[in-house]
Amino acid sequence: MMFLKRPFLIVFLLISSFGMAQKSAIYTNDLQDYQKALTLYNNKQYKAAQSLFNDIKSETKDVTIQSDCAFYIANCAVRLNQKNADDLITSFVEEYPTSTKRNTAFLDVADYYFNNGKYAYARKWYDRVDERSIAGSEKDRFNFNYGYSLYSTKDEKKASKYLNRVVNSKEYGSQAKYYIGFMAYEGDDYDRANEYFEQVSDNEKYQEKLSYYQADLNFKLGKFEKAIELAEAQLPKSTAAEKSELSKIIGESYFNLQQYDKAIPYLKEYKGKKRKWNNTDYYQLGYAYYKQNDFEKAISEFNKIIDGKNAVAQNAYYHLGESYINLDKKSEALNAFRNASEMEFDAKIQEDAWLNYAKISYDIGNPYQSVPQVLTSYLNKYPSTAYKEEIETLLIDSYITSKNYKEALELLKGKNSFENKVAYQKVAFFRAVELYNENKYNEALALFKGSLKEPRDPRFVAKATFWKAETEYNLSNYNDALIGFKQFSGLSESSDLLENENLNYNLAYTYFKLKDYDNASTYFEKFIKNKSNDRLRQNDAYLRLADGYFVSSKYNDAIDAYQKAIQINEIETDYAAFQKAMSQGYLGKSSAKISELNSFINTYPRSALRDDAMYELANSYVKSNETDKAMQMYDRLNSEYQRSAFTSKALLRQGLVYYNANDNERALNKFKKVASDFPGSGEAVQAVSTARLIYIDLGRVDEYARWVRTLDYVEVSDVDLDNTTYLAAEKPYLDGETDKAIRQFNNYLNKFPKGLHNLKAHFYLAQLYYQKDLFDNAQPHYKAVATVSKSEYTEQAIVKLSEIYLSKSDWDSAVPILKRLEAEADYPQNVVYAQSNLMNAYYQTEDYSKAESYAEKVLSNSKLDNKVKSDAKLIIARSAFKTGNEAKAKTAYAEVEKLATGSVAAEALYYNGYFKHKEANYEASNVTIQKLAKDYGSYKYYSAKGLVIMAKNFYALGDAFQATYILESVISNFPDFKDVVKEAKEELNKIKTEEAKTNSSIETDDN
Repeated sequence: MMFLKRPFLIVFLLISSFGMAQKSAIYTNDLQDYQKALTLYNNKQYKAAQSLFNDIKSETKDVTIQSDCAFYIANCAVRLNQKNADDLITSFVEEYPTSTKRNTAFLDVADYYFNNGKYAYARKWYDRVDERSIAGSEKDRFNFNYGYSLYSTKDEKKASKYLNRVVNSKEYGSQAKYYIGFMAYEGDDYDRANEYFEQVSDNEKYQEKLSYYQADLNFKLGKFEKAIELAEAQLPKSTAAEKSELSKIIGESYFNLQQYDKAIPYLKEYKGKKRKWNNTDYYQLGYAYYKQNDFEKAISEFNKIIDGKNAVAQNAYYHLGESYINLDKKSEALNAFRNASEMEFDAKIQEDAWLNYAKISYDIGNPYQSVPQVLTSYLNKYPSTAYKEEIETLLIDSYITSKNYKEALELLKGKNSFENKVAYQKVAFFRAVELYNENKYNEALALFKGSLKEPRDPRFVAKATFWKAETEYNLSNYNDALIGFKQFSGLSESSDLLENENLNYNLAYTYFKLKDYDNASTYFEKFIKNKSNDRLRQNDAYLRLADGYFVSSKYNDAIDAYQKAIQINEIETDYAAFQKAMSQGYLGKSSAKISELNSFINTYPRSALRDDAMYELANSYVKSNETDKAMQMYDRLNSEYQRSAFTSKALLRQGLVYYNANDNERALNKFKKVASDFPGSGEAVQAVSTARLIYIDLGRVDEYARWVRTLDYVEVSDVDLDNTTYLAAEKPYLDGETDKAIRQFNNYLNKFPKGLHNLKAHFYLAQLYYQKDLFDNAQPHYKAVATVSKSEYTEQAIVKLSEIYLSKSDWDSAVPILKRLEAEADYPQNVVYAQSNLMNAYYQTEDYSKAESYAEKVLSNSKLDNKVKSDAKLIIARSAFKTGNEAKAKTAYAEVEKLATGSVAAEALYYNGYFKHKEANYEASNVTIQKLAKDYGSYKYYSAKGLVIMAKNFYALGDAFQATYILESVISNFPDFKDVVKEAKEELNKIKTEEAKTNSSIETDDN
């Protein structure tokens, strides 16, 4: 059996030897290629090496060689910066978990990234290294590299751990100490930083860098002299950027040593971070100038501090305010102190800023709040202030000086001290005068009464008594007005007051309105004897004196007074001449009357009384039996004034003249013309009545009946009922029974919609509704009067109808009725009324050219009061501005400013400031806007708009703080004025964007 086994074994061994020899040959070949690839790798021919390693890995069956090839393939990918490098390393580790090169792979890749400055990548792989597997000789390098990678990726705590492991390393110790020191420096651990920096200060490699850090460290440790010494020594050896930083250290060190004169040049040399300063930088330089009493330069630095919301900013704004005060720039100081007072970082600075803010507000006014409000707020916030008595005194006075009487009244509610009651007496009076000037008589009256309930100051008792009486007069309460004027005259203080100058004039007018013409004449004569310099009032006094004589039938006295009025020739000269002629007639001097009326017609060709004169002249010719001249004058009147209220009367008179001369046919022609052309008028009713008599006399009653039936306002069978029903309505009207009269007139118009008295019924009913403020009820009745032929009621109806349309801002309806009033009015004041309201209506409908045209028409009348003049100039100014004619607008607003009061004065002042800004006259513009804030602060809209102009002025003057602070205040204080807030936001963003280019503390919408 043994014999049999041996050959088999020999064969097996032969076969095995052959297999092993074959395998050895392959392995030897793999090793040669592997060695060749490794040589390429070591020669940094990574691409070729990677390719060969790939080939070997795919061909070899040896797991160890495959593992090593995978390692080098991944390693080459890292060095070739291939996208899949990280994946190849990860695949290698996962595929060959037992490879001895696993840790080497992590460490090698990490070192590669570290050496190439890719510390974030390096850290990623160092994180995966097994520290226990690192050879002792590699430990220091790993600890330093890993520590520095951690430092570079901001993990300073962990970085410190690894760097501390090598502080005693000969190779890495100095670097480690430097970076540990630097981390301590950046972490504000200055003592530790200084300790480490000292250990490497003799190392030339770090000396240059350490000079800056050590100087900064000493500065931060409060060792300012040492910081200055180190920084100054380093300056000559520094780059421009380093000089900037070193200058900052030196400048701040001197600043903290309060050596401000030495600090200034170094602080100025600082270039900022990324060429930008921040608010603290500006503060230090500004404060240094401030301490040197160089307030101009201090302001130029402080006012660059924008968006400051910390203790430094509060301090800066406070000292900015003081700098402004030292230069007597109170308007600017107001904003600076206000800003500082709104911050709570330093309570003492806040309180002192509040006090200054309150005092300056009293001194120059406040555009954001009323001065009483500011002072009250200060006392509420600091009730125990040492300045309490002083501020309380200012507060009481401020109620008057602020001129914001409306708000002052609110603040005075419930304050019962004697001083506050004195203030209330005056404030109530001044607010009442404001309301009086705005034609708000009922509101004014209530406040005049309120002022008189606190009779503390005798002068204001007298003034309130006078103006209360004046208000009663304007409300048609003439008896109460008379009592008031008499009371005023009995007060001892009245003789020294300006109001006393026209007291006799006012008393005279009041008696005149009460139809007490004897007393009216007495007081008009007293006023005239005092020889007032007011020629208009003198002229008017003579006119009303003459009127009093006239209605009292004292015609000779009337003629003398009218003649004096004519000689003064300021107002209503045509009226005086006409009345003088009429007086001649009442004295029976027909020829004198005829002569003067003829003269009047030629002398006053544009007088509204010229048609009156023609009518009266024609009537006078009739009385003088100069019938032909009378008829010629009636014809002339009817020809030249076809829409006159006297046309129907003239035709009727002509008819009556023919009737009295038995010229019945011509009389009938005139009566029929009156009846057809002026239906429903009183003349038409009389014409029909007289024509009836002629037809009866002629025996042509049927013809009369046929004719009269063509007149739809006459119902022959109902004439008596018509008359009776009308009289039933007219009686309660004349007796002052308003409600009953309204019912009866409505009853009449319902029964006789085209009755004989239709016109009068409509007019009286309209008047009754108007008196009760039922304007919608009155409107159709005034319209009924206005739309028929002209009568004695037409002009009044048109005026009232236009008032109703205007009260509702119904411009489309108002314009045609006002144009008609302008064309047809007999009374000059109604022409002015029509033109002034037309200019306003056209302005409201944005027809600016017509608005300007009508304003010019109004101003062409030389006999205007200041209110109407101001309104006309205002329309010109507004229209010119709207149409882009700013030169004209500027001139017009300047004229408005001379005349205006209240909101119009505020508007004019705003545009004064606006135009000065446009002309780059910024300081003068600010003076004007400050006046607007002080004198017209209660008119918030124009105050807000003015502040935006002021902000633009300040920015143009280089004061960014004032500009931004004012704009921010507008945005927060005036949210109701959306157009103003929008403009303020746009301007603020524009300024901040510009300032952010040099100030890193500023936040903009882009940040």
